[in-house]
Amino acid sequence: MVGIEENLKIVQNRIAGAALKTGRQPGDITLVAVTKTVPSDLINRAIAGGVAVIGENRVQEAAQKYPDITGGVQWHLIGHLQSNKAKKAVEMFSLIHSIDSLNIAQEVGRRALEAGKVQEVLLEVNTSGEPQKYGFQIEEVVKMVNEIKDVEGLKVMGLMTVGPLTEDDQRVRKAFRRLRNIFQEAARLNLPKVQMKHLSMGMSGDFEMAIEEGSNMVRLGSAIFGARG
Repeated sequence: MVGIEENLKIVQNRIAGAALKTGRQPGDITLVAVTKTVPSDLINRAIAGGVAVIGENRVQEAAQKYPDITGGVQWHLIGHLQSNKAKKAVEMFSLIHSIDSLNIAQEVGRRALEAGKVQEVLLEVNTSGEPQKYGFQIEEVVKMVNEIKDVEGLKVMGLMTVGPLTEDDQRVRKAFRRLRNIFQEAARLNLPKVQMKHLSMGMSGDFEMAIEEGSNMVRLGSAIFGARG
């Protein structure tokens, strides 16, 4: 059996250490437990151990697990969203991290209006410039926040990125720092329908660096559940 409970305690201590290092409290950092390919019984163990937010990469996989998950957890969509899955995503998720185009923002907004809700979203930013990654280019983020804020049915709640896939810590830190600066710039604009609340940066291999560079939401899978089979 995977030592989920022990892993969670280790992760929570590491989050606390990184937060305190930057003058923040551990409770200022939201832990999103990434449950891609994780079976429902292990997810429920993590929830029993204190996980309050779970993050799924795919709408279809989340829908299959949804009936079996216990407790009043929040569901976040952290993976790429296709427009034909927007309706189901709006039904299931309290926060969508992966708005990466105006078209997908408009489709999510349309589906949210049909559902009678305001869908909270983050804009995904490609801070590394890696062509295989989704997200807005960092130079266009403020412009896109301005455009997407006018989409009915949405509320922009912050920004998200996936750090560079590299062993070069300085490069990773630079990417996180750039997004934190853009996040702060967007917050200072005080735009209507925009609340720069969540800066979603950091995964199992780099979350402490992300917190040190300003992240207040980390997405951890293997650090909790072990390596995927």
